[in-house]
Amino acid sequence: MATLQLDPISGRYRIRFMFGTREYKRSIKTKDEAVAKAIRGRVEETLRLLEQGRIELPPDSDPGRFILSDGKRNGKIIVQKVLSLEELFNLYRQALPEGAKEANTVTTERLHCKHFLRILGAKIAVQSLGVPDLQRYADARAQEKGRRGKVRPQTIKKELDTMRVIWNWGVSHGHLKGAAPIKGVKLPKGKEQMPFQTWDEIQAIIDRGGLTSAEQKELWDCLFLTTPQIRDVLEVVKTKAQHAFIFPMFVMAAHTGARRSEMMRSRVEDFDFEAKTVLIREKKKDKSVQITYRRVPMSPLLAQVMADWFARHPGGMYTFCLAPNQMLKQTFTTKYFRQSLKNSKWLRLRGFHVLRHSFPCGERDRPACD
Repeated sequence: MATLQLDPISGRYRIRFMFGTREYKRSIKTKDEAVAKAIRGRVEETLRLLEQGRIELPPDSDPGRFILSDGKRNGKIIVQKVLSLEELFNLYRQALPEGAKEANTVTTERLHCKHFLRILGAKIAVQSLGVPDLQRYADARAQEKGRRGKVRPQTIKKELDTMRVIWNWGVSHGHLKGAAPIKGVKLPKGKEQMPFQTWDEIQAIIDRGGLTSAEQKELWDCLFLTTPQIRDVLEVVKTKAQHAFIFPMFVMAAHTGARRSEMMRSRVEDFDFEAKTVLIREKKKDKSVQITYRRVPMSPLLAQVMADWFARHPGGMYTFCLAPNQMLKQTFTTKYFRQSLKNSKWLRLRGFHVLRHSFPCGERDRPACD
C-alpha cells in the first residue's frame, strides 16, 4: 500500500511505500493531485507484481527507484511465466518415477489434487497462494459430504499434506519459492479413531438406540472378527465368489495379515509349499527402498487353497489375476470384495483390512481401528 503526502513548502507530492521490511519515501515532482494518484496506482501495481513473483528486482538495483519507475529502470524487467496450480500438479505427476509410490498412494494424491483444483481453481497462480487460500479450502472441504457425514478433519489434513509434498517438490525443482502456505491453517477438532469391537459389542451399542446412520456405519468400520466369524466369512465367499482367484485372496488376507496392495503385487514364486511360508512384498516398512520383504507361515488351509488355485491359474507371474501378467486394479478388488459378500450380513465389512487385523489375534488382542 502506498500513501501520498503534500509538501506544504514546495506544494509537490511525495509518496511513501513499504517493500520488504523497509520504508521508502520519494518525491514524485508533481503538484497535480490526479497525476500523483495515478503514480500511486502504478506503484501499488508494481508492488503487487513483485509480491506475486511475476516480476523480479534486478540485482544491485535500487528498490525505491525501480518500483517508482514501474519496474523499468535499473535493469530490464524479468517477466516470469505464471505457473498455475493445474500446471504444477501436471509437472509433479509427469516427473514421478514409475514405482516410486504405491499405486493406491498415487490414486489418493490425484484425488486430493482434483479437490484443490475444484475449490481453488485450476488457473490460479500457485506462487500467489497464501494461508487464507488454504484456509478457504479447508473450510469448504469441512462442509462437504464424505463417506461418513461431513469430510473429517483427518481427511483434510491428509489433503494438505499432499499439497505440502507437491509444493516442496516444486521448490526443489525450481518451480516455486518459499515454504508451503499451510502452517497456520486451522482445522475443526477431530476425534480419535475407535478401537476394534466384536459384532456383539457393536450390535449392543446400536440396539440401545439414538445413533445416526453415519454413527452406526462408523461403528461397523471398526468390526473385529472372531476366528469362528472369519471361517463363516470364508464360507460365504467360497459359495458366492464370481472368479476363481477371489476365495484364495480372502484366505490369504485372513491367514497372513497381508494388505490388499501386497496381495495385488504377490507372485506365484512367493509361495514355498515345502517350507510352508509365504513371501510378502511390502512398501510401507522402509520408504528409503522401493520394496522390502517379510515371510509369514503358511497355514494348512492356505496351502490347500493356493495349491488348488495354482492348478487353475491362467499363467503369468502374479498370484491373483484374471489374465497372465496383468496385475489387478484397486477398483476391481473393491468390487470383487463387495460382490462376494452381497446378500449376507458380512456386507458390513469395510474391506480386506478387517481380515488382516482380525487374524490371528482371534479373541485376544485387538488393534486400534485404522
